[in-house]
Amino acid sequence: MKKTSLLVSIIFLVLCSCTIKRYIPEDETLYKGASFTIISEKKITALNKVEEELQLVLRPQPNTSKLGVLAHYKVKKGNPGFLYKFINKKMGESPVYLSDVDINRTENLILNRLENLGFFYNRVSTTIKKKPKKSSIHYTIHLKQPYTLETYQLHTDTLSIYKDIKKTFDNSSIKKGQRFDLTRLKIERERIDASLKSKGYYNFNADFLIFELDTNQYKKKRYDLYLRLKNNVPKKALIPYALETVNVYPNYTLKQHDKKIDTTIVGVNFIQDSVVFKPTKLRPFILFKKGQFYDPKKFRATNRRLSSIGTYKFVNVQFDNEKTVSNTDTIGLLTTNVYLSPLHKRALSAELQGNTKSNGFTGPALALSYTNRNLFKGGETLRITGKLGYEAQVGSDNSDAGLSSTQLGLTTDLVFPRLLLPIKISKQFKYAIPKTKISAGVAYLNRSKLYSLTSFNASFGYGWNANDYVYHTLNPISISFIRLSNSTPEFETILEENPFLKNSFEQQLISGLTYNFTYSELGHPSKINPFFFSSNIDFAGNTLHLLGNSSDTKTKKTILGVEFAQYVKVDTDARLNLRIGKQQSLVTRLYSGIGVAYGNSDILPFSKQFFAGGPYSIRAFRTRSIGPGAYTPQATDTGAFFDRSGDIKLEGNVEYRFPLYSYLRGAMFIDAGNVWLLDENKALLGGKFSSNFLNELAIGAGVGIRVDIQSFVIRLDWAAPIHKPVFNQTSKYNFNPKKGIFNFAIGYPF
Repeated sequence: MKKTSLLVSIIFLVLCSCTIKRYIPEDETLYKGASFTIISEKKITALNKVEEELQLVLRPQPNTSKLGVLAHYKVKKGNPGFLYKFINKKMGESPVYLSDVDINRTENLILNRLENLGFFYNRVSTTIKKKPKKSSIHYTIHLKQPYTLETYQLHTDTLSIYKDIKKTFDNSSIKKGQRFDLTRLKIERERIDASLKSKGYYNFNADFLIFELDTNQYKKKRYDLYLRLKNNVPKKALIPYALETVNVYPNYTLKQHDKKIDTTIVGVNFIQDSVVFKPTKLRPFILFKKGQFYDPKKFRATNRRLSSIGTYKFVNVQFDNEKTVSNTDTIGLLTTNVYLSPLHKRALSAELQGNTKSNGFTGPALALSYTNRNLFKGGETLRITGKLGYEAQVGSDNSDAGLSSTQLGLTTDLVFPRLLLPIKISKQFKYAIPKTKISAGVAYLNRSKLYSLTSFNASFGYGWNANDYVYHTLNPISISFIRLSNSTPEFETILEENPFLKNSFEQQLISGLTYNFTYSELGHPSKINPFFFSSNIDFAGNTLHLLGNSSDTKTKKTILGVEFAQYVKVDTDARLNLRIGKQQSLVTRLYSGIGVAYGNSDILPFSKQFFAGGPYSIRAFRTRSIGPGAYTPQATDTGAFFDRSGDIKLEGNVEYRFPLYSYLRGAMFIDAGNVWLLDENKALLGGKFSSNFLNELAIGAGVGIRVDIQSFVIRLDWAAPIHKPVFNQTSKYNFNPKKGIFNFAIGYPF
C-alpha cells in the first residue's frame, strides 16, 4: 500500500513538471532558488548564525508548489475547469522566473547584512546554473575577519541624565571580545531607554541615543564603542517626571468631561457623581501616588489590575500637563488621569443546549443567568444560573428503552476582587490582586423508573495570576453532598448486582481541598509554538477522618450520621500548538489522571471518576461510552444502563487545523484513550489497568469544520472508530466510515 502511494505521488509530480514546462515562455526559465558558499580567511565562531542571517536576504523565494503554479497557468490560459479554479484560489502561485531576480541588489544585500554582523570589505561572486526551463543561482562569499569589541564607554557630560545612563551599564549585554553586531546595539538602546523610563524619563526615546565606533587605535580588527546623546535632543526628554496629581474617574462618561463632580481623596482623587465604586476598595488596584516618579511598569500593572476586576469595559490612563518644578528645571510634573468606563451593572442571558449521551439519552436544556458586576460597590460579581433539562432515551434496543431524565439546577457564584482573609497579605502579590470566590449550588436529577438524586455543592477559594503565564486556584473548602432517593426495586437490583456502582452511590459527603496550577502561552503573540499545561490535585476526607465517628475499626466513619469519602486525585493536561504555516497548526494534547481511594473509601465517588468519549475527548465514541479497559457491556448487562468510568485515564489527541474560506476553518484529527480501574471488578470484566493498556486504547479519526468569528467557535466534527477494545477477543484495527458519528459543540476541543 505504501509503495503504491509513493509511486502515485512520483507519477503525479512528474506529470505536473512536464505540464508546467509547456506554459513557460521561450525566453524565460523558472527560478529554483539560491544557495551560497562562505570562504573565510580563518575559522569563524557561530558561523551557523551568520548563515541563517544571509539566508533571509536571498530574494525572491522560489515557488513552493508545482500544483499551485500549474493551476495559475491553467486559469490564466482560460477555461481551467472547476478543480483548477479551486486549487488556484487556495494555493495558486504566480511563476517566479530568473528574470525576476535582481542579482546586483541581492549581492549588495549580502554585503550589507555582513557589515551589520561585523564583517567588512567582503566580496561576492555569482554563478547562474541553467537547465532546460529552470535555473538557480549560487553566491560565493569571500569573508574577511570580523571586528571585535575592545572597550565600551559613555561620553562624559554635565547633564544629570548621563549619570543615570552610566548606572545601566552594569546590566549591559555588550562585552569585550564580542563581534560587532548592529542588532545587539539596537537592543542595547532599547534596554537603556526602558531603564531611563523606569526612573521617570517620560519623554525620552531610544532614538535619542547614538553609537560611535573608533578603529584607529588598533592595528588588528578591534574597535572602541562610544555611546552619547544626539545633538538637539529636546530639553523635556532630559529630565525625569514625577506625578503631581492623580485623578481617578470610577464612572467616567464623555458627558462628565469638564463637569464639576464631587471628589473623595484616598491618597489619590476619586471623582464621581455618586459612590459607584467605593474609593477604599478601588485604591489597591491603582499603583500611582503623588510624588512618585513616572514608571511604565506601574502604568501597565495598573491597567492590568483594573481590567481584571471585570467591572470595566475600558481602562484609559493618560498623563497630562507637563511642567517643571518651580525654580528648577531638573524635574518635571505630570497630572495622571485614570478614566474607567463601566460595563452594564446587570445582565441577563439565556443559553439553549442540546445533549446526547452514549446510553441513548437525548434532549434539550435551558440555562438562564443573572449577573450583577458591582454588587456591593467594590467590584464584586454575582452570577446566578438556573438550569432546566429533559432527556429521553430513544433508539435503544435494551429493556430500559423509554426511560426519561429530568434535571433541575441552581448555582450561585460570588467573586470578590480581593483576598478575604483575617490578615492582610495583598502586598505579596505584586503582579495581580487575587480574587476570592464563593460558590454554592443545588441540583436535582430524576431518572424515571430508577432513582432521584439531589446534590449540594459549595466551595470557598482563591485565584490569582503569578505572572503573564501562570495562574493558581486554591479552594481550601470544597464540599459536595449527594442524597439518593426514590430508588425503585429495579434499581436496587442493579446495585446489588454491581457492588462497584453501589459503593459509588453510598458515600454521600465529599469534603476536602482542591488546587489547580495552569501555565499557558496561548494568546501570547511572542510565542511561536505556544505551550499549555494544567494540573489538578484533589484531597478529600482527611480532616473529616480525624473528626469522624465509628463504632469499630471495621465500620466506616461518619459525620452527623453521614458517610464521607476519602481519596486523592491528580490529573495533568499538556498541549503544544505547532504553527506550520500561515494560519495552519498542528495541535497535540496529552491527558493523564489517577484517583486513589483509601481510608474511609473503597472506591472513588461516582462524580469524581474519569470518563472518556464525546466532542471534547475521543470524538469517534459518544460521551462516557468507553471502557473501563476492555470491558464491553452486553444488552442484558446492568453496566449498559450507566455511564462508564474509571480510576485511571490516559488520552492523546493530534489535530491539524487549516483555513478554508473567510471565517471557516477545517481540521483533520486522530484521538486515542481509555479509562481503567485500579482493582478488578467482577461486574466490569476487563476493566483493570494492566501492562496491556496500549492494546486497550480506543482510537478514532475524523474531520471537522469550524466557524471561528473572533474566538467564538461553532464546531462540527465527524469521526469514526479505528480501534475498539473488546474483552477476551482479539480486537482489530479497522477504520469503518459507516460507524462514524457527528459531534456538535461550542469552542475548540482543546
